[in-house]
Amino acid sequence: MTDNMADRDGFIWFDGRLLPWREASTHVLTHALHYGSAVFEGERIYDGRVFRLSAHSARLRNSARVLEYEVPWTRAEIDEATRAVVKANDLQFGYIRPIAWRGSEVMGVSAIGTTVHLAIAPWAQEGRLSVQVKPGGINVTMAKYRRPAPEVAPGTAKVAGLYLICGIEKDRALKAGFDDALMLDWQGRLAESTGANIFLAMGGKLVTPKVENFLDGITRRAVMGLAGKHGWSVEERAVMPEELDEASEVFLCGTAAEIVPVGAIDDHRYQVGPMTRALMEDYQTLVRRSDSEGFGESAHLAAV
Repeated sequence: MTDNMADRDGFIWFDGRLLPWREASTHVLTHALHYGSAVFEGERIYDGRVFRLSAHSARLRNSARVLEYEVPWTRAEIDEATRAVVKANDLQFGYIRPIAWRGSEVMGVSAIGTTVHLAIAPWAQEGRLSVQVKPGGINVTMAKYRRPAPEVAPGTAKVAGLYLICGIEKDRALKAGFDDALMLDWQGRLAESTGANIFLAMGGKLVTPKVENFLDGITRRAVMGLAGKHGWSVEERAVMPEELDEASEVFLCGTAAEIVPVGAIDDHRYQVGPMTRALMEDYQTLVRRSDSEGFGESAHLAAV
């Protein structure tokens, strides 16, 4: 097995068939490659089950609709295909990347007339995938790019093209010695990191930016549910950068990251405190529940 994602053993579900990994390919003139019109998800396998699979499948289909096309498989069919490819690869723990895109029948800004494709690729991987936890928390810097306004880009959809600025900011952060970057929205309010949502512990409650034009993460919703079981209130509202001074704890959360404590955001310093530690432990218990594949996802399904 190599680090090259194109050169691996295993199987990928591709337009209704399980293909050997190296045979799952598309043409260089596919519309998505040139115009960023692919939509995708990131999912995790724990003990052979996919955490909140149906919520991810529903969001994938909704993202495509936001881009004015339909994925020609139902949510239930995508769920079934995902389980089948996980089984074919004999995975107990890992990551899954479903991706839908418009093909090469048309080359131009409009993709009307193209065929819509769907691939689901899982691979073995344990632990946090996007940011590695450090004993005192990760170091984050403020990004230069901002999340765009809803009149500018469809930020509520998980669209490949919208991750360009995230990739730039992640690269800048790593080159400068940080682990990630925190992005503001178009009005200068806190939004999210390059690939995860953010929570702040303030005055015995959790505060998280109100979702206006970025992803209402599936892990974000799971964290809110776990906080409620502790009796901690969660306030969704506009959060300004100057409020970083008022937070006692800060953490990021997402499918790949799980829950990651933040030790610093530029000159702001934080402790890995009791709320963060409790939620990290609770989350690991949650994703390994026997009913974790669907547990608690009804609200998110309704939202998407």
